[in-house]
Parts: sequence; structure tokens; C-alpha cells
Amino acid sequence: MAETALVWFRNDLRVADNPALFEALSHGRTTIALHVEETGEAVRRRGAASRWWLHHSLASLAGDLSTLGVALETVRGPAEECVAAAVRRHGATAVYWNRRYGPSERPTDQAIKTALRAAGTTVQSFAANVLVEPFEMETGAGKPYSVYTPFWKTLRQRDIPTPLGRPDGLAPIAAPGVDADYREPEWGRKIGRHWQIGEPAARSRLDRFLEDLVADYPNERDIPAREATSRLSPHLAFGEISPRQVWHAAMAIAHHAPGKAASIDKFLSELAWRDFNYNQLYHREDIARVPMVAKYAHLEWRGDEAALEAWTRGRTGIPIVDAGMRELWETGTMHNRVRMLTASLLAKNLLIDWRRGEEWFWDTLVDADPANNPGNWQWVAGSGLDASPYFRIFNPVTQGERFDPHGDYVRRWVPEVARLPDHLVHQPWQAPEARKLGYPAPIVDLKASRERALEAFKAL
Repeated sequence: MAETALVWFRNDLRVADNPALFEALSHGRTTIALHVEETGEAVRRRGAASRWWLHHSLASLAGDLSTLGVALETVRGPAEECVAAAVRRHGATAVYWNRRYGPSERPTDQAIKTALRAAGTTVQSFAANVLVEPFEMETGAGKPYSVYTPFWKTLRQRDIPTPLGRPDGLAPIAAPGVDADYREPEWGRKIGRHWQIGEPAARSRLDRFLEDLVADYPNERDIPAREATSRLSPHLAFGEISPRQVWHAAMAIAHHAPGKAASIDKFLSELAWRDFNYNQLYHREDIARVPMVAKYAHLEWRGDEAALEAWTRGRTGIPIVDAGMRELWETGTMHNRVRMLTASLLAKNLLIDWRRGEEWFWDTLVDADPANNPGNWQWVAGSGLDASPYFRIFNPVTQGERFDPHGDYVRRWVPEVARLPDHLVHQPWQAPEARKLGYPAPIVDLKASRERALEAFKAL
């Protein structure tokens, strides 16, 4: 009987540029794919929106793998038990996976690797989910980077490995079903109207961005009413496309269309920010719970549950913040500029613990990423590395007037203020008819709360 290889899929739900899958199939073995919904106290369970995306992404992956003669199994339980059981069930002689970098993930993977090798099973892991692995990036002093600009300058000069193509497979098989007990939530159908999920969709989105949108990216990326960003973040979070594929596709466009080179360089610097966050995830304590700058552990946060509820529901009375929170609830995503504004209002104006906001985003974002989500929250809150300084408190009114000058974005998501003139749409409380709009008054005074935040941060 032919030897059997097991490929353990995690955040790499694709067949192209998948070194673990490529290695398994290159030896002509019978290959089985496994995905584990991991349980255990150390595992951070995916949020609701991520679980919805995961189900559909696995279904797409199962279909793609079947054309290569590979069956995908989905199981639930502790990773150590599930992987060992799959090895026994299939008589696998080799197990392959692509590396991950979280503080609870690395010990799990090492324990599994040690146990399997002790039992005589070949185990090999690969780099596949970042541009450069975190342990390969260090300063001249041999330390992890804590400032982004030198990190980007170093990464920009690195030779990013060329992505692998689609591997050769065996005879096609029928695609297995995925999670027969899954029931589509009503809100999932709502979010689903805004997304195509899976590896083909990810590649199509990248191609369209590079062909039609990237030229205007530096000038329009901060305008939430425009379609100017790649919207690749959930595809990257689930590994439906790899950062190496994005990098090399973009560099090819820059080579053939030099007029787009500067725009592409700006886009790639944003892609590299993802790597920077993964460096923080790898080198430090759990960044979803522990401030990266130690003094912020002593900040006295306010326990205002009513304000938190208003923030989550898009009822703060501050239009661009409410527009972002409503966009999130409707689509599972939010424009990045508006993410900064909503986070700043919560962590600084309201002085509510940034972890409360991070948890809400973790549950409602389809692109909730274990490095980007907490890393970006800590950047805004001031507790991260290379963070927004404590005295940078975004004013959502002036930010709205700058990046949504005609109120197009706000009018879409906050219809209560849609009839106001441009100069009032971001501060409807100034309108004579404010009480008749059916829209709440601001839950916080922006000027007074800014001063309160400055005092709290100075006290550290």
C-alpha cells in the first residue's frame, strides 16, 4: 500500500503556494488534508464572523483539493489528540504543515512534532504565511524591531521567496462535505452579500485591484466612500492567498507599468505592516491581553457599559464613528481609516479598555487576525510598539470633514443625518433641527474627554 501523507491546514486555506501540500504531493503519496477546530483553554476561539467565513472557505478548499485527489477532513477537539488520531486512522507516515506564530500555537505545534517524531513519523513545517519569518528579522543589535520604518526598510531589501504554483495532484475525487451540522446564521446571509470567499475569489480580487485601483491607492486609500483598497485582508487572514503571492504579483505590475511603481510601493508597505504585527505576536506576550509597553498596564480605564453598548451599536451620536460601527455590523468589515477613529474614540475619549474593543472586533470582523487585530488596537491605544503617541487623539469631526468631505460615507450608513448639508453632516448636533433627526446626541464631549485622556496618560 502506498505511503500516506497528512497535511494539517490552519490559516493557509489554499492549494497554490502551499509548501506543506506541495511537499506531500511531490512524493506521489496518498494525501489526506486535515483541518482542526481547536479547543482548549489556551486556544482563542474564532469570533462569530470568522467562523462563518471559515465554513465557506473550507467548503471552497475541499472542492479545490478534490481536483488534486485530496480529501479534506474537518474535526473538532484538542489539536494534539486530533492530529494523532488522524495519523493512526490513515496510517500516515508523514505529516506536514505551514508554520504559525502565536504564543499558544507554537508550543502546541512543537509538542505535536516531538510526539510524532518519537513515534517514527516524519514531520516537517514550512514558511508560508508571512513575507519573512519573525525570527529572521532583527535589528543590527540582534533584537526584534519595535519601530516600523526601519523594519520596512530592512524587509524591502529582502529577497521575498517566489511563490509556488499549483501542485500536480492525483486522480480527482468527489469533494467531501464540510461540517454537515453547520447552520447558516441569518446575519451570515447578510454579510455574505458583500463577499466572495475562497482561493479563486482572493486571486480575482488581487488581480482587479492591481489592474484597476492601485494607481490611485496612495491618494484615495483613506477615503472611506471610495473603492480604493484591496479588501484582501480576510483572504490573507485565512490564507486563501499568501502574502508572497501578493508581493510578487504587485512587483510584476510595477516592473511592467513603471507609472504604478510608487503606488505599489505604498501598497506593499501596508502589506509589510502585517508582518510587523506578526513580529510583535511572535516576540512578546499575548498581545491581545498584555500591553506591549508595560506602563500601560497601570492605566485606570473607565467601566462605562452604557457607552460601550452605544459604541458597539453605532449610537454614539458621532456620525463617522457610528457609520463605521454600522458598516461593520452589516458587512463584517470596516474601512481602515474609520477603524482608527472608532478605536480612538473608545480607548481615548471614552477611556474604555482597548481590549473590550478588540474583543468586539474579534467577534464581528471577517478579517479578525491574531496579529493585526490586537496589534492595531494597541497602536491606537498607545500601548503598542511604534504606536500612536498618547497625545494623538483623533478628532472624528475634523477627520470626517477631511476624509469624507461631502458626507457620502456617513450618509450611506447613518441615514438619520442624510438630509443635512455637508458642513453639518459630521456634527449634526449643531443643526437647528437636531432634535428632530431621530439621531442621538453625542455620548461624550470631544474636547473635555480629550483633556481627560491626556491627564490619564500623562499620569503614567
